[in-house]
Amino acid sequence: MNIRSEIVADYPAIAEVNTLAFGQRNEAEFVDKIRNSDRYIPELSLVAEAEGVVVGHILFSYINLVGEETLQVLGLAPMAVHPQFQRQRIGSALVKTGLEIAEKKGELIVIVLGHPEFYHRFGFETSIAYEIESPFPVTAEFFMVKPLGNYQKQYKGKVIYPPLFDGF
Repeated sequence: MNIRSEIVADYPAIAEVNTLAFGQRNEAEFVDKIRNSDRYIPELSLVAEAEGVVVGHILFSYINLVGEETLQVLGLAPMAVHPQFQRQRIGSALVKTGLEIAEKKGELIVIVLGHPEFYHRFGFETSIAYEIESPFPVTAEFFMVKPLGNYQKQYKGKVIYPPLFDGF
């Protein structure tokens, strides 16, 4: 398996992986919207290839943490693995690689709305432990943060997603 940043030629395969993994086109359309925005980070839109075929995708993009100041932080969404390749640690490899790249880029923190049993193994913790508030009415355990090397505890506030996230 090879993990690398996406290229334009990957776009149809990424759309297919997201559509198959989620059973709908919403996430594929969401990826396109992010790509066409100022929140897109090319080196943090990663694909997993098996024998030259895209079988997984993860996207980290900029969202805001609004407190005493407004900070751009990373949101992790979506992550998808082709149904035929799920439960083979491809998602884990995508998360790990994405976090390593984010760390090298000097990013502060990653925010995710997801399954705690999956994300805890990568160091994600409930956001309330960091005084970071979710914009969604979800159970606290599902809204998580992963502080990176440049994170400072005084960064707290409410996560605000840009309008392009509306409806997803």
